Amino acid sequence: MFTTDSMPLLWLTYLGLSLLVLVAGYLGLAFLPRVLRLPIAWAVAGVLWVPTRFRLPLVEEGEFYTGMAPAVVVATVAILERNSSVFTSSALLVAAGGGLGLAVGLLQWRMLRPGAGYGEKNEKNDRRNGRGAGKSREPRERREPNIG
Repeated sequence: MFTTDSMPLLWLTYLGLSLLVLVAGYLGLAFLPRVLRLPIAWAVAGVLWVPTRFRLPLVEEGEFYTGMAPAVVVATVAILERNSSVFTSSALLVAAGGGLGLAVGLLQWRMLRPGAGYGEKNEKNDRRNGRGAGKSREPRERREPNIG
């Protein structure tokens, strides 16, 4: 079924290639801290994966083909055809997808950062155990394990 219909095969190919681009881009940004790497990767994912409708004229007069395609592809074709109305609508969708991806990346970074909410729990436990929040713990002496 997937080999006879060209549109599902085209979407599957686009999904696979976009995942390859995202993984390679994320790994290529390994020199950046996670706070920048995740939002950039998610913004690119949002730009790549936002779909939109398009309409192409056919050979017969008055006939059109209507379908779905990634908004970034429709915007690129609209630039090449100098079609400003199609470009405006698809560029707005591309920008919205990038902004949504950026927000998801920042949310994911906030949830995955090490020690998120850890300081608040320690302050509550220190107050409960009678230690002040500003006092540091005294170093404990080392205890060796006993056998037998």
